[in-house]
Amino acid sequence: MIYAQILLIIVISSALGSFFNVCIYRIPSKKSIVFPSSYCPTCSKPIPKYLNIPLIGFFLTMGKCRECGTKIHWHYPFVEFLTVLLMLSLFFRLGGEFSFVYFKYAILIGFFIVIFFIDLFHKIIPDVLSLPLIPLGIIAALLPYNDISLVQSLIGGVSGFLLFYLLSLSFYKVTGKIGLGGGDIKLIAGIGLFVGITGILFSILISSVIALVVILLMRHDLKKEFPFGPFLITGTLIYIFFGYRIINWYLGLFLL
Repeated sequence: MIYAQILLIIVISSALGSFFNVCIYRIPSKKSIVFPSSYCPTCSKPIPKYLNIPLIGFFLTMGKCRECGTKIHWHYPFVEFLTVLLMLSLFFRLGGEFSFVYFKYAILIGFFIVIFFIDLFHKIIPDVLSLPLIPLGIIAALLPYNDISLVQSLIGGVSGFLLFYLLSLSFYKVTGKIGLGGGDIKLIAGIGLFVGITGILFSILISSVIALVVILLMRHDLKKEFPFGPFLITGTLIYIFFGYRIINWYLGLFLL
């Protein structure tokens, strides 16, 4: 039975990964994510269905467009592989069963993958991706078998929103420049509704540390725009998969 479930996750999540690639490419350009079917971004020739098989298609084409020979960007197979990896990891993290919590976080991870790469490539978080997380988070909190209560969800969403909004407002008042964009503020509100107050504080702390380390290592010019969304998503994923272990380990240091 477990092998059938694993195979099901691989098939569905690889197909989802292919769809996420479509979203990553088309949403920033405000193109339809439904029509037309997959095509080469360079020559606009449609990709045959037998070459559009998730993961396998990339190797069948040797990573190049069959028509014009343009190399397929690395993120296409990577997104498909990452989707499979995260969905499988979530399945085992939650005890190897399709629970309500599994589907809740699977939906969140799906949004995360698309937002991560759009923000990474274009430095924007479209409202069409960030805003739906708010009602979805509230609906999840209202349903039975959720891992956090409605109160925890609302506190997490409001706290995240207010913290980022006040930070952005303060930064603007002091420097006259926009620090955190509106997309980041909406995203953190949605995340807070999904993971609650503990999760949102953990995610903000971890993502800030990771972002600081990356900025120092890259020697990034602070005058230039820097997408924070990917780091916030990374911090939240760390919480989903390892959060309680890290928190328990940290608290255990004070009990020794």
